[in-house]
Amino acid sequence: MSCTEIQLHSLLTCPHCGFEKDEIMPTDACQYFYVCTSCQQRIQPKSGDCCVYCSYGTVKCPPMQQGNCCC
Repeated sequence: MSCTEIQLHSLLTCPHCGFEKDEIMPTDACQYFYVCTSCQQRIQPKSGDCCVYCSYGTVKCPPMQQGNCCC
């Protein structure tokens, strides 16, 4: 993988029920809210994070991967 290649898949883990789901991250905006497909709870980023992927995903969001300080 080159330095400029951005990963778009992230495995999100619900902080409420632990359910994991592979999601494709948006490239044009941060995803601040996410509804778990298992428990239906709405999750949002931890304090200081820009999006749910940065808080609960295995891969940071595309803007963070590119070195931007926030979305």
